[in-house]
Amino acid sequence: MERLDLLAVALGLATLAGINLYLTVFVTGLAIHFHWITLASQYQSLEILGNPWIITIAGILYFLEFFADKIPWVDSVWDAVHTVIRPIGGALLAIQVLGHPSPAYTIIVALLAGGTSLVAHTAKAATRLASNSSPEPFSNIGLSLGEDAAVLGGLALVHFNPILALVIFLICIGAFFYFAPRIWRGMKVKIWLAWRKLNGPADRDVPVKLPSALPARLAPVFGKENVLGETIAWAVPCVSGRGGPGRRSLGGGGRIPANLFGALVATNEEPRRLIFVARKGGRPLSRAIDLEGLNVTREPKFLAENLVIFPETGKGARYLFVFARPHASLVEQIVHDLNRRLSEPVLQDHVTADSASPVG
Repeated sequence: MERLDLLAVALGLATLAGINLYLTVFVTGLAIHFHWITLASQYQSLEILGNPWIITIAGILYFLEFFADKIPWVDSVWDAVHTVIRPIGGALLAIQVLGHPSPAYTIIVALLAGGTSLVAHTAKAATRLASNSSPEPFSNIGLSLGEDAAVLGGLALVHFNPILALVIFLICIGAFFYFAPRIWRGMKVKIWLAWRKLNGPADRDVPVKLPSALPARLAPVFGKENVLGETIAWAVPCVSGRGGPGRRSLGGGGRIPANLFGALVATNEEPRRLIFVARKGGRPLSRAIDLEGLNVTREPKFLAENLVIFPETGKGARYLFVFARPHASLVEQIVHDLNRRLSEPVLQDHVTADSASPVG
């Protein structure tokens, strides 16, 4: 039982170090130095954290992180620098908790502790990256304060009930792995948008023409499936955002998954329908959107140019498609073309074809 408590404390401190290493060391050191907590005999190896030099250095670094963590994009740069530092710090804390057991046990726990620190760090960094798409700083400040509160609460829980703390941390880690594919897709999109914004500033004065062919990586897949089956008017690469239920889609219905790199396609035969095509898990995915009764608008954001499709009145399906910031003119062209299509009278043969020939 004593060894299990040691392992729980070691992994608990490592997990908290993955969120905020300096606050974990600083608060633990203060508690030991001022005797706010009494270390049991098996935890005497942690007494070194109460050294004034360690407390001072950890406090200075936490002071810097306190402000860096609340500035959009500075927090992501800070997280990138600490991708190595936090897991190593978490592993060192875990080793210090153990004292001097067998070398094999020390290595195993160090690997486990480094892994848990890395998972906690990745979850923190991904959350910050997602919040940085909005230029307002309040979400960053709220997240930073929430993380600090979580570390302080976690330290208290580790002290009073290390086994319960370990169980809660493991549940959180399991939840992270469950949502990891979605988190990873979201991170890739944010990094891609940031890179495109830095390397290609938007210039609305440059004339653009909507491309009339699917991107090369999608053309072979959907050519075999004959998903479109019509003449393409234009096909523009984009990323799917929040999406309502697709209609008459390949492989059944369902919502449009978020953060998929694909293309938005308009056809000449069905002017009031859009088709989003992509790959998900290596398989072709298609979702058709009936534009009848919907509005189309452009929504400029800090990193992206969004195409928003929403109901004219009341509640209903809402679609969001994300384009790189330099493609502002392209999105304007799309909005103009779709509004033109919606303003034109519906031809009877289009209605008949639409009811008789589902996509796919």
